[in-house]
Amino acid sequence: MRKELQINLQYVDVLNEWDPFQLTHGGYETEIADTIQAIHELDDYDKLAKKIQSIYEFSFEKVIPIEKCLKVAKELLSIKANDSCSI
Repeated sequence: MRKELQINLQYVDVLNEWDPFQLTHGGYETEIADTIQAIHELDDYDKLAKKIQSIYEFSFEKVIPIEKCLKVAKELLSIKANDSCSI
């Protein structure tokens, strides 16, 4: 269980650093929680990118370009892949 928490915290760090709307002081708690849930459910970069795009669009009513979502999706799924390889 401790390892899963560690991985989730890595996801949080990546998503906080990403800061797609330049909020600087966080403010993405709900979106990060929803995105982490999506990471656990999806293993496909494109599907995760589209899910991330829709999560943030729903909250902020602004569309993040899919290329930016794809970049962060790849980073998140590489963390997930590294975790599953190290067990």
